[in-house]
Amino acid sequence: MHRRIGRAAALVATATAAATLSTAVPAVASPAGSAHSDRRLLQQAVDDLAGYGITGVQALIRDGRRTTEARAGVADITTNRPVPKNGYFRMGSNTKTFTSVILLQLVGEGRLRLDDTVERWLPGVVTGNGNDGSAITVRQLLRHESGLANYTDYLALQTPADFEAHRYDHWEDEDLVRLAVAHPPLFAPGTSWSYSNTNYTVAGMVIERVTGKPWHAHLRQRILKPAGMTQTFFPGDDPDLPHPHAQAYESFPDVPRYDTTRWNVTAAGAAGGLVSTPTDLSLFWQALRQGRLLRPAEFREMHRTVPLGEDGSGYGLGVFRTPSECGDLWGHDGGVPGMYTMDAVTPDGDRSVVISISSAPTDPDNASARAARLITDALCQDR
Repeated sequence: MHRRIGRAAALVATATAAATLSTAVPAVASPAGSAHSDRRLLQQAVDDLAGYGITGVQALIRDGRRTTEARAGVADITTNRPVPKNGYFRMGSNTKTFTSVILLQLVGEGRLRLDDTVERWLPGVVTGNGNDGSAITVRQLLRHESGLANYTDYLALQTPADFEAHRYDHWEDEDLVRLAVAHPPLFAPGTSWSYSNTNYTVAGMVIERVTGKPWHAHLRQRILKPAGMTQTFFPGDDPDLPHPHAQAYESFPDVPRYDTTRWNVTAAGAAGGLVSTPTDLSLFWQALRQGRLLRPAEFREMHRTVPLGEDGSGYGLGVFRTPSECGDLWGHDGGVPGMYTMDAVTPDGDRSVVISISSAPTDPDNASARAARLITDALCQDR
């Protein structure tokens, strides 16, 4: 869930694109694929990231069924307790890929089409100030081509006082969409690309209208069980994270370490509200790339991308594509107040990497480049 809160948004926003730059950096010299080389690579990277002013970092490489973990920094700046192993975190916009999978599964079952308009399923919801749900398709929602304004730009969470006043607020999806359509669209649907959380809030509403159940009610049977995941869920109005977890610290002007751990994720919903662990998120990306969550036609549709820049990167239906020396890497990134996630998986789904950080870095540019280098080092050795 990309936001305007804190300087650490720069880390999330640029890490995927920066991955293409990291291929020029020599990878670790140890033999690829060994637990020893993965452990050394990970520990060096998380130590480096902690050195860029991040309070806590955890990272994981999954190679087939073998996992290697590393952690650095502290989970709590008041007690200095260590970052937990396989700790829970809010995954932010990685949630979008889960929402996309559910919608694409429904497409595969013939319950809706990607070319259906928003108005077809949600009459009167996207309207006003030049917004027109009859001109926006489901595909354009999932690929950020709708032109809808980003509702998170208008949430009152920009200062510690605002955050404290609203951290426990409950949000209905309709309320979030109204924040967006109170503003004119950024462009005519299908004519450009702009990342907007509103797209996935609307997508979640479409799932509920098609099935009669909220988007998150489909997680277990459609994603978690097939992928072997047991630690991923939507907490709804519960502002707490399960134990173990690191505390989250957002960076506000004049308040570089503000504890944002307790937060009501209904402000994120289908765009960024899920909680997970490094193990579970790595399982998800491997299951997705190995074709265990989508039928071939929908899998291909998900991975048809629009270009994002001259580096060859692109965005599909809830996935980022990043070119690398070992082929296209697929993943997403995410950020909610004080927690940021980056991940990627190899084209064959054999190896995945997940990075979770629990504060804004004081040096976001170098932190972004280092996280990107970890992703390509982890996934491209001897491939």
